[in-house]
Amino acid sequence: MKRSSMSSKVSYLSGSQSSLLVQNNRSSPPENRTATPFKEAKSDVTLSALLNFIDGLWSNCGDERIIVFTTNHKDRLDPALLRPGRMDVHINMSYCTFSAFKVLASSYLGIEDHAFYAEIETMLGSFQATPAEIAGELMKGTDADYALKQTDNFESSEMG
Repeated sequence: MKRSSMSSKVSYLSGSQSSLLVQNNRSSPPENRTATPFKEAKSDVTLSALLNFIDGLWSNCGDERIIVFTTNHKDRLDPALLRPGRMDVHINMSYCTFSAFKVLASSYLGIEDHAFYAEIETMLGSFQATPAEIAGELMKGTDADYALKQTDNFESSEMG
């Protein structure tokens, strides 16, 4: 990847020599971009520099390190960044499935089954909501009937 084609910015976070913030500003139009508190420390970085930084973290540390990468477009990342040793575990954060919903309902409401489950399963099959959005609805009440009804109403309120 050419230096000119990579429009990422790098900043060292204050107080930590082993932290790096990489922001790709190509994903949003200029009018939608917001300033970051790291503005004065930004500099252009090449893919090679990023890979060297990541590899350097592993070689300079006696302990294991966890590096978290997030992206909405994994297919656009350079294969060198995705190779084993740099990214060993890939977790897809998908929309809420019914099985994930049941885990959330169990955690927030303490229930394993409910009369509304069939209706909610149908809703989740035709509507995309993140687990965080569903959890937000479940946290609105401690009564299972009320909270699940709010979740069932979530589709119409979000689409309308």
